[in-house]
Amino acid sequence: MTTIRAVEVHDVRFPTAAAGDGSDAINRGDYSATYVELLTDGPLVGAGFTFTNGRGNELTCAAVRALAPHVENRSIEEIAAEPVAFWRSLTADPQLRWLGPEKGVIHMATGAVVNAVWDLRAKAAGLPLWQLLAEMPTDELVANVDFHHITDALMPDDAVAILDKGRHGYAERLAQVRGDGFPSYTTSVGWLGYPDDKVRDLTRAAYAEGWRAMKMKVGGDLEDDVRRARIIREEIGPDALLMMDANQVWDVDEAIAAMARLAEFDPYWIEEPTHADDVLGHARIQRAVAPVRVATGEVAANRVIFKQLLQADAIGVMQIDACRVGGVNEVLAELLLAARFGVPVCPHAGGVGLCELVQHLAFFDYLRVGTSLEGRMVEYVDHLHEHFVDPVRTRGGRYLLPTEPGYSATMKPSSVAEFSFPEGPVWR
Repeated sequence: MTTIRAVEVHDVRFPTAAAGDGSDAINRGDYSATYVELLTDGPLVGAGFTFTNGRGNELTCAAVRALAPHVENRSIEEIAAEPVAFWRSLTADPQLRWLGPEKGVIHMATGAVVNAVWDLRAKAAGLPLWQLLAEMPTDELVANVDFHHITDALMPDDAVAILDKGRHGYAERLAQVRGDGFPSYTTSVGWLGYPDDKVRDLTRAAYAEGWRAMKMKVGGDLEDDVRRARIIREEIGPDALLMMDANQVWDVDEAIAAMARLAEFDPYWIEEPTHADDVLGHARIQRAVAPVRVATGEVAANRVIFKQLLQADAIGVMQIDACRVGGVNEVLAELLLAARFGVPVCPHAGGVGLCELVQHLAFFDYLRVGTSLEGRMVEYVDHLHEHFVDPVRTRGGRYLLPTEPGYSATMKPSSVAEFSFPEGPVWR
């Protein structure tokens, strides 16, 4: 038995704003992590985090400390035996839920804690998280899903059918991704703060490295977006995929008008064209811009928002995030919802460690839930991987299967010390 004795949280921030890394229509910040360590009565330490953009990371850290009593002095065996009860102890705390419920800072802190618990579970099993999930019996997987508020779209029996079907062809799919990896796309070429020459150079370099799907940020001056889109399309040719991401900056009519102008560059999708909570707005945009797909989800607050987006036919691509929602348990619900509605999942990544986490979710989805690579790829951003003990690996524009036990969430102690805010040497 492994018992969690203490919860430590670190405010870790990287000074990315100065170089324009991560810049888009509304964001220009310092990539940061609310980094959680679960100290046990043995040698294992569970690691988890949620991603933020600099100032305000201290709020998520405080929220983790407020949630810590729900985790301390509990064994992972006890948690695994009643996973939904554990999850609801975090999401339905009668005092803290007023800070949500199931959204915002408190829910992101929940995700950090839950992710750390799953990292600990995978380490205790001696398996990478994707394998722990993919080889888990159907009834145990379903027992980890909170179906509250989503039964009008997904019932436990639906989940059982999806997961049982996912057993067929499992060995063949596993052999395929062991050899070939998982398709991905890069966002590193198209940050809004980059000058044109840098965009062109990065696009050429990415194409030479094997990337055949790239994403650019839009939502600034429209003619600037047109010019930058032309540069990227010239470099990648007509056959590679070009995605666009507006980061919620447009109103609904603005989004429709802007995409009418940008359609000449044959975008595969437009991501976050309007406010993340505007389900009906997304549906209207999707009808207007088709056959361009609408993609969203990286800041969707919870599984209920995803349910509504799917029910309204508002998205052609669903983008899960490993940290925005309540950790692995809620992501399981989202993956099952996407499979129920037949919408491909293309996880959001980048930031601090998101690539490390979502690779596990994407491999699990392919192996056991979605069971297809058609229209599926994982975002890749080449930033900050060197700070992780088990960094993501890519080859020829594809993610390689993780092999180390855990959720690939453990940061190097030296990086935590150097970039801790405000006492770390970088910030002093």
